[in-house]
Amino acid sequence: MLGGSSLRYRLRLALREPTTLIGVLMAALFLYLILVPIISILADAITVQFGDERRTKTDEGGLTLYYLGRAFTSPVAQNLFWVPLLNTLKVGFGAIVISLVVGGFLAWLIARTDMFGRRWFATALIVPYMLPAWTFALAWTTLFKNRTIGGQPGWLESMGFSPPDWLAYGQFPITVILALHYTPFVILLFGSALKRFDSQLEDSARILGASGRAVAWQVILPLMRPALMSAVVLIFAKCLGEFGVPYVLGLPVNFDVLATSLYRSISSRQTGVAGVLAGAIMLIGMIAILVDAYLAREARRFVTVGSKGSMNRQSRLKSWRWPASGFAMAVFVVSVCLPLLTLALSTVMRQPGNFSWSNFTLDYWIGTDLPTVAMRTGILLSPDLWQAAVNTITIVGTASIGSGLLGILTGYVVVRTPWRPLAVFLRQVTFMPYLVPGIAFAAAYLSLFAVARGPVPALYGTTAILILALMADQMPYASRAGISAMMQLGKDPEEAAQVVGAGWLRRMVWVVIPIQKGSLVTGILLPFISGIKGLSLFVILAVPATDVLTTFSLRLVDYNYTQAANAVVLIIAGLAYGGTVMAQRLTRTNLAEGLGT
Repeated sequence: MLGGSSLRYRLRLALREPTTLIGVLMAALFLYLILVPIISILADAITVQFGDERRTKTDEGGLTLYYLGRAFTSPVAQNLFWVPLLNTLKVGFGAIVISLVVGGFLAWLIARTDMFGRRWFATALIVPYMLPAWTFALAWTTLFKNRTIGGQPGWLESMGFSPPDWLAYGQFPITVILALHYTPFVILLFGSALKRFDSQLEDSARILGASGRAVAWQVILPLMRPALMSAVVLIFAKCLGEFGVPYVLGLPVNFDVLATSLYRSISSRQTGVAGVLAGAIMLIGMIAILVDAYLAREARRFVTVGSKGSMNRQSRLKSWRWPASGFAMAVFVVSVCLPLLTLALSTVMRQPGNFSWSNFTLDYWIGTDLPTVAMRTGILLSPDLWQAAVNTITIVGTASIGSGLLGILTGYVVVRTPWRPLAVFLRQVTFMPYLVPGIAFAAAYLSLFAVARGPVPALYGTTAILILALMADQMPYASRAGISAMMQLGKDPEEAAQVVGAGWLRRMVWVVIPIQKGSLVTGILLPFISGIKGLSLFVILAVPATDVLTTFSLRLVDYNYTQAANAVVLIIAGLAYGGTVMAQRLTRTNLAEGLGT
């Protein structure tokens, strides 16, 4: 009896304010929006799909190992899984090696030397990550495209040099582009660790007679290992789910990675195989992120001692200052200026690679009666562009506002509820989409919402499925912003409002949200920027009627309308970069702050 009374008292205490009740409702919402889609796609991998009854010799909906066998052990398993897996690993590790070499050297120059323009480079070299990765893929095809896949030639071929296939498509360009795109990870993580490293440790080693090489390999690198490994894991996890670059540079020559193999399976309606591939991508992604979380905990053991002055001591480059700055500028030109300039020039050229004045035109921007079949006007006069822009603002804006508000509510419940299991569940479930690559998460949503299930109608082909998927996908960022903000907000303002009779809703609207408006803005802007340049979710879930700017540009790529596609990509890049800068100014943050500049 005493135990029952205690339980009833705890329940009354938990429900006295609606915080716990709201938390329970949110838990149910996240359970449906995050966990159920993942379970649904995994269930597709072991249940018979429509049309496969004869192959599996089992009724639709029955349990089967057919799809697992088809993906892993059948004669077509090489093309479905093993070759794409090998290609993914080769691209990922290649990108990691290049990123570590280039990014590590740049991080050292920015954090530990007196190189010219350190402050400017600390921000400028982060720009490649602000832009969509496939921006650089389209710039690459504009330069190096050959006649292998038809359509307009690339600039080099127009000038008389036909690039070989290995240079134009496949593993090499994909690896180089992803390396340049993710080099900022290394610059930020490794540079920040270098900035905190105590120079007295180097001095002590040199006094004891250690050579420069010994100091680097036996003193500096062991202490930098956690930061380097964290960068390695994050780059690999990002490469695992990257779709746009392999789509542009890999699919034309049948160079598949796991993301594009999953896309092929969905496009060919092999739902069961798609479930297996999505599950494999999820598993690898979850392992990578969990390893990163472990390394982050291990990094706390690597503490250096010394005064702040000694930690910030810079190495003098002397006569190498100009060459060092030249190298940093060359990386900036190759990773930012050259791709954007190439795309911009391609949109005003009738014939690729012809730089005569008569070849330049604005027709592809504002022209009318163009000779192309599907694009009769310049891109700015195209109703399809403006419809895609409206869809983008509507879908991404609605999802961003929704995720921002849910993020604040999640933070409020996690911090305020007396029911600890609820707080733990909300914290963990909202982080789950971060463990799942976007292409697999999109496949999960397609599996759940492609058909009507109970009272929920089929949502495929509607804006609703895109909004829900984007909200769920961005919850890790929104919820972390909300939790961080609420942990810094004491109970005094709310208690004062409660004393004068303000209810929960009034306290939220007039007290909590105004105080935490900065975090709310962050929780809205970050998903908005990510959604503007995002591709993996939309390419699976969008249809022509719900085209956003990213999928609209890919359709133009498929039609070989190079100038129009590049113009749309420039618009997306401008929105993504402008949104990032605005977010930094509104939240008073800077990506380069980790370098201490």
